[in-house]
Formats: sequence, structure tokens, C-alpha cells
Amino acid sequence: MHKSTILIFEEEVYSKVAKKIRMAIVGATGMVGRTFLKVLEERNLPVEEYFLFASSRSAGTKVEFMGREYTVEELKEDSFDRGIDIALFSAGASTSLHFAPIAASKGCVVIDNSSAWRMEKDVPLVVPEVNPEDIKWHKGIIANPNCSTIQAVVVLKPLHDRYKIKRIVYSTYQAVSGAGYQGYLDLEEGLKGAPPKKFPYPIAGNVIPHIDVFLENGYTKEEMKMINETRKILHDDSIKITATTVRVPVFNGHSESINVEFEKQFDLEELKEILKSAPGVVVQDDPANLLYPMPIYVSGKDEVYVGRIRRDESVESGVNLWVVADNIRKGAATNAVQIAEKVIEYFFS
Repeated sequence: MHKSTILIFEEEVYSKVAKKIRMAIVGATGMVGRTFLKVLEERNLPVEEYFLFASSRSAGTKVEFMGREYTVEELKEDSFDRGIDIALFSAGASTSLHFAPIAASKGCVVIDNSSAWRMEKDVPLVVPEVNPEDIKWHKGIIANPNCSTIQAVVVLKPLHDRYKIKRIVYSTYQAVSGAGYQGYLDLEEGLKGAPPKKFPYPIAGNVIPHIDVFLENGYTKEEMKMINETRKILHDDSIKITATTVRVPVFNGHSESINVEFEKQFDLEELKEILKSAPGVVVQDDPANLLYPMPIYVSGKDEVYVGRIRRDESVESGVNLWVVADNIRKGAATNAVQIAEKVIEYFFS
């Protein structure tokens, strides 16, 4: 969302907010947690009071946020006994499994960035540009999708609406920041010759076709996340999807080669125009001038960039797309804050 759009949102929606929100950040000292804080400062939600939580190891940390110094508190079972309205969680699946239901039971809407709740039937899995209406049936917990899924569906949704997707082939090139701070360090220190600590092999000067654990079917958990989450978000279990996810020596910004086969015929120029008008999408597609999305250009941005748009001539109605986004912002923190904006719009206005 561009700054001008954010200002319009604030004027039209925040002026109608009936109460000032009390918001918690769980996992406030982690890579995504700190980006939560940065995005919240930028977007100026109508929040009256913030509470910052983390593990006992990080409790006591001082954080500069919203023009004041906060002391990070240890997350405990009674942490939500103070009228907190919304909580952004990014502290791992085990923490979310334990504490999210506790927070929800106290009347707090939890927006969870972990994998803990994504495929639960009664938990909405939301990308605001794609399926914001699903927020309305939440039962206290809303799931933030996998980073690689988020950027894919932002591009795929308007095309699915127009041409009906039959099949998707995902091939991802995922940055080390997707594995957290230790993944970032593995590349940084690996470039100096240090052995890996996070990844099973050196990532500097290498690519690793292995993200998350391997499953019995030979796919990794990351690959199955993309497959299952895409179907849930697009509300279509009929789409045939396969995926190969790869870790590459890039600090920040996930790239994806997405091959799509449609049920309907399409005009390539019309397809490009649909993407140009899609919310949250920037088309960067001018091969004659070597213009296409790359991680070094999208880092720090909230939009999803798409280029290398070309017909797949091996099938009757197929297209190839190159999709790049900042995995820590749109792939995690920004998407969660956008969900919070919608929660405020739907339930506190």
C-alpha cells in the first residue's frame, strides 16, 4: 500500500474507530517482531497502548518504539489479563499453540505468524489483498500465511478470478532471512569462511534444495505449505499444485518462478493489464531494457513485484511469471499489520 493510500485509509476508517486499541507484540525482539514495530510506526494505527513480549531470555530488553523506550516483558499466561484487543504473534509455533488460545479466551484477536494454526479449519488464513472477507468469521485467531505463499497469491488471485487456474508449478529462490537471524548469520559469516550453524550445508556460494523438514512423500514441509495454503486462501481445492523450494545466498527477498496453466484462454496484454491494476502488485516487465524484479530492488518495500511475464508455449493456456517480494515485510510483518488494520475496520469501527 502506498503512503497516499495509507493516509486515505486513516482518514476514512480510523476516524470512525470507536475506541483506542491496546495491542501486544509477541516475539518483539526477533527479526519479524522488530519489523512489526517498524511497520506499525510507518502505518500509524489508532493504538492507544502497546505491550511488548518475548521469551524470558529477551525479557528486560529496551526497545525504542513510537518515540519512547519500551521494556520487553516476559510472555506469561497472565500477560493478556489487561484488556489487550489485538496481538501480533511471531514467536514460533510452540509458543503460538500454547499462548494464542489463552489470549483469545481473554477477548484478544490473535494474528499469528507461525505455522501453528494455518491449516486449522476454523482459523482464517488471510492475505488482505486476496481474501479479507475471511477475517469476519474468525474465532479469536487469524493466521498469517507462509512468506512464499503470500507473495504468490497476491499475483495469482486476480488471474484466477479471470481465467480460472488449473495448475501451478512453484519454484522458489528463498533468502536466508526466511530462516531467521541465524540464517542471516550463516550467509554473513559463511562469506568469511565460517562453517554453517543453521543450514545443513554452507549457503555462501551455494543453493540448498531443502527448506524445512522432509516428509514421507519426498516433498519438504515448506513445499507442502505452499501447496495447501494456496488452495485454502483461494478457496479452491481443485487446483493442481506442485512446488520445489530452494534456499539461495541472498540476504533478503524471496524470488519465485511460477508457471500457471489456466482453464480459459487469455490475451497476454489483457493479463498484464489485470496485474497492473491488482492491489499490492507492481508490474516490472520490460525485458528490452533489462527491467525485471530482483531482491535488491524490492527489499524494504511492501508491494509484490512481477515480471518476465510470457506465454508458456508448451501448453494450450499457460503463462510464466517471476514474482519477488520482501519476505520479512510483505511476507510476514506487513501482511500481519494489514490484517490488524482490517480487524480494526471490521470490529472496532
